Amino acid sequence: MSGPAEPTPDGPEPRPQPETSGVDLARVALRAAKEQARARGAAVQQKKQARRGGLRSGARADGRDPLPLGAAINRLITERGWEAPAAVGGVMGRWPQIVGPEVAQHCEPMKYDEDARVLTVQCDSTAWATQLRLLATQLVARLNGDLGQGTVKLIKVLGPGGPPQRYGRLRAPGSKGPGDTYG
Repeated sequence: MSGPAEPTPDGPEPRPQPETSGVDLARVALRAAKEQARARGAAVQQKKQARRGGLRSGARADGRDPLPLGAAINRLITERGWEAPAAVGGVMGRWPQIVGPEVAQHCEPMKYDEDARVLTVQCDSTAWATQLRLLATQLVARLNGDLGQGTVKLIKVLGPGGPPQRYGRLRAPGSKGPGDTYG
């Protein structure tokens, strides 16, 4: 029997390592193989998710899956049938590019009636209202070319608005309404 290891000037003498048996070597090799397989599987899963467009709620795509913002907005517009109003809203935002800066300075789109397909435009003077009425057919053609055929059928041009009318059938100018007594 040998006694305890004698100290050396560098420190205590290292203890001899137990010899690894075949079973231990197999366990180490199995553990390493499992780790490599896990890493490969995670990499393959990430590639599949990236190809499919990100995370999924389950095995198949459904309405709960996350979408990029633009895709979610497009889906909402399509589901609600807002394609034409959204397109016309884009035209109202790009009005100066469509009609030119000079006309846009004097004529402003006010509303779009989807049922009648009428775009209402208000001008700041009667001269500009007349000018826009003369250009209406060309403007309708240009808008339909941009938005899709038949989106705008008519442009309703309004002149400058005057002060609100304060009297009607039962009200005389200067009165406060029927039944007023002055006294």
